[in-house]
Amino acid sequence: MIHEDMEGFARATGQMGVLIGLDLGTKTIGIAASDVLQSVASAVRTLPRRKFGADADALAGIVGERDAIGLVLGLPRNMDGTEGPRAQSTRAFARNLTRVAGLEDLPIGFWDERLSTVAAERALLEADASRKRRAEVIDAVAASYILQGALDRLRHIRAET
Repeated sequence: MIHEDMEGFARATGQMGVLIGLDLGTKTIGIAASDVLQSVASAVRTLPRRKFGADADALAGIVGERDAIGLVLGLPRNMDGTEGPRAQSTRAFARNLTRVAGLEDLPIGFWDERLSTVAAERALLEADASRKRRAEVIDAVAASYILQGALDRLRHIRAET
Protein backbone atom coordinates (compact mmCIF):
# COMPACT_ATOMS: atom_id res chain seq x y z
CA MET A 1 0.00 0.00 0.00
CA ILE A 2 1.32 3.43 -0.98
CA HIS A 3 1.25 6.21 1.63
CA GLU A 4 1.48 9.80 0.47
CA ASP A 5 2.40 11.09 3.92
CA MET A 6 4.82 9.88 6.57
CA GLU A 7 2.10 9.80 9.22
CA GLY A 8 0.23 7.07 7.37
CA PHE A 9 3.47 5.24 6.65
CA ALA A 10 4.37 5.40 10.38
CA ARG A 11 1.03 3.83 11.32
CA ALA A 12 1.46 1.10 8.70
CA THR A 13 5.01 0.11 9.67
CA GLY A 14 5.13 0.44 13.45
CA GLN A 15 8.20 1.18 15.53
CA MET A 16 10.23 -1.97 15.03
CA GLY A 17 11.50 -3.60 11.87
CA VAL A 18 13.84 -2.98 8.98
CA LEU A 19 12.95 -0.35 6.39
CA ILE A 20 14.52 -0.29 2.93
CA GLY A 21 15.33 3.01 1.20
CA LEU A 22 15.60 3.36 -2.57
CA ASP A 23 17.19 5.99 -4.76
CA LEU A 24 15.80 5.28 -8.24
CA GLY A 25 18.02 6.40 -11.06
CA THR A 26 17.75 5.75 -14.77
CA LYS A 27 20.75 3.38 -14.75
CA THR A 28 20.92 2.17 -11.14
CA ILE A 29 18.91 1.76 -7.96
CA GLY A 30 20.65 2.74 -4.75
CA ILE A 31 19.56 0.58 -1.82
CA ALA A 32 19.87 1.30 1.90
CA ALA A 33 18.48 -0.44 4.97
CA SER A 34 17.71 0.60 8.52
CA ASP A 35 18.42 -1.32 11.67
CA VAL A 36 15.50 -3.06 13.38
CA LEU A 37 15.00 -0.10 15.74
CA GLN A 38 14.74 2.25 12.76
CA SER A 39 17.39 4.61 14.03
CA VAL A 40 20.25 4.33 11.52
CA ALA A 41 20.27 3.94 7.74
CA SER A 42 23.18 2.20 6.04
CA ALA A 43 24.05 1.88 2.37
CA VAL A 44 23.54 -1.69 1.14
CA ARG A 45 24.34 -1.82 -2.56
CA THR A 46 23.76 -0.34 -5.98
CA LEU A 47 21.66 -2.42 -8.32
CA PRO A 48 22.07 -1.94 -12.08
CA ARG A 49 18.68 -1.19 -13.69
CA ARG A 50 17.33 -3.77 -16.08
CA LYS A 51 13.72 -4.49 -16.90
CA PHE A 52 11.15 -3.82 -14.20
CA GLY A 53 10.54 -7.53 -13.54
CA ALA A 54 14.23 -8.21 -12.87
CA ASP A 55 14.53 -5.08 -10.71
CA ALA A 56 11.42 -6.04 -8.72
CA ASP A 57 12.66 -9.61 -8.22
CA ALA A 58 15.99 -8.32 -6.90
CA LEU A 59 14.21 -5.92 -4.54
CA ALA A 60 11.84 -8.65 -3.35
CA GLY A 61 14.90 -10.77 -2.60
CA ILE A 62 16.48 -8.01 -0.52
CA VAL A 63 13.20 -7.35 1.30
CA GLY A 64 12.92 -11.05 2.09
CA GLU A 65 16.55 -11.43 3.19
CA ARG A 66 16.24 -8.55 5.61
CA ASP A 67 12.63 -9.21 6.69
CA ALA A 68 11.85 -5.61 5.76
CA ILE A 69 8.50 -4.15 6.81
CA GLY A 70 8.41 -1.14 4.49
CA LEU A 71 9.99 0.72 1.56
CA VAL A 72 10.90 4.40 1.35
CA LEU A 73 11.38 5.70 -2.18
CA GLY A 74 13.19 8.94 -2.83
CA LEU A 75 10.79 11.27 -4.66
CA PRO A 76 12.76 13.54 -7.00
CA ARG A 77 10.96 16.86 -6.73
CA ASN A 78 12.11 19.97 -8.56
CA MET A 79 13.82 22.63 -6.48
CA ASP A 80 10.55 24.63 -6.41
CA GLY A 81 8.72 21.61 -4.93
CA THR A 82 6.83 20.64 -8.08
CA GLU A 83 6.92 17.16 -9.54
CA GLY A 84 8.25 16.49 -13.00
CA PRO A 85 8.69 13.40 -15.18
CA ARG A 86 11.20 11.74 -12.82
CA ALA A 87 8.76 12.00 -9.89
CA GLN A 88 5.98 10.57 -12.07
CA SER A 89 8.30 7.69 -13.01
CA THR A 90 9.02 7.02 -9.31
CA ARG A 91 5.31 6.99 -8.51
CA ALA A 92 4.70 4.55 -11.39
CA PHE A 93 7.52 2.32 -10.10
CA ALA A 94 5.88 2.30 -6.64
CA ARG A 95 2.47 1.42 -8.14
CA ASN A 96 4.05 -1.42 -10.09
CA LEU A 97 5.77 -2.73 -6.94
CA THR A 98 2.36 -3.15 -5.29
CA ARG A 99 1.59 -5.77 -7.95
CA VAL A 100 4.71 -7.88 -7.32
CA ALA A 101 4.46 -11.10 -5.32
CA GLY A 102 6.19 -10.64 -1.99
CA LEU A 103 5.87 -6.85 -2.15
CA GLU A 104 2.11 -6.41 -2.63
CA ASP A 105 1.34 -5.83 1.08
CA LEU A 106 4.50 -3.88 1.90
CA PRO A 107 3.86 -0.25 2.94
CA ILE A 108 5.56 2.20 0.58
CA GLY A 109 6.31 5.81 1.49
CA PHE A 110 7.93 8.69 -0.37
CA TRP A 111 10.65 11.00 0.89
CA ASP A 112 11.74 14.21 -0.81
CA GLU A 113 15.17 13.43 -2.18
CA ARG A 114 16.22 16.92 -3.24
CA LEU A 115 19.98 17.28 -2.83
CA SER A 116 20.47 13.75 -1.46
CA THR A 117 22.99 12.92 -4.20
CA VAL A 118 24.80 16.20 -3.56
CA ALA A 119 25.05 15.35 0.16
CA ALA A 120 26.23 11.82 -0.66
CA GLU A 121 28.88 13.14 -3.05
CA ARG A 122 30.10 15.59 -0.43
CA ALA A 123 30.33 12.84 2.21
CA LEU A 124 32.27 10.58 -0.13
CA LEU A 125 34.65 13.40 -1.03
CA GLU A 126 35.24 14.09 2.66
CA ALA A 127 35.94 10.38 3.15
CA ASP A 128 38.56 10.72 0.40
CA ALA A 129 36.89 8.05 -1.75
CA SER A 130 38.42 7.64 -5.19
CA ARG A 131 36.44 8.71 -8.23
CA LYS A 132 35.91 5.05 -9.17
CA ARG A 133 34.69 4.15 -5.67
CA ARG A 134 32.35 7.19 -5.57
CA ALA A 135 30.78 6.10 -8.86
CA GLU A 136 30.24 2.58 -7.48
CA VAL A 137 28.53 3.62 -4.22
CA ILE A 138 27.02 7.08 -4.75
CA ASP A 139 23.46 5.84 -5.33
CA ALA A 140 23.50 3.53 -2.28
CA VAL A 141 24.86 6.38 -0.14
CA ALA A 142 22.16 8.69 -1.54
CA ALA A 143 19.58 6.01 -0.62
CA SER A 144 20.93 6.02 2.94
CA TYR A 145 20.50 9.82 3.11
CA ILE A 146 16.92 9.45 1.85
CA LEU A 147 16.15 6.70 4.34
CA GLN A 148 17.81 8.52 7.24
CA GLY A 149 15.67 11.59 6.57
CA ALA A 150 12.56 9.42 6.65
CA LEU A 151 13.72 7.65 9.83
CA ASP A 152 14.28 11.00 11.56
CA ARG A 153 10.80 12.14 10.54
CA LEU A 154 9.24 8.86 11.70
CA ARG A 155 10.97 9.23 15.07
CA HIS A 156 9.54 12.75 15.38
CA ILE A 157 6.02 11.57 14.43
CA ARG A 158 6.13 8.78 16.99
CA ALA A 159 7.38 11.12 19.72
CA GLU A 160 4.31 13.31 19.17
CA THR A 161 1.84 10.45 19.68
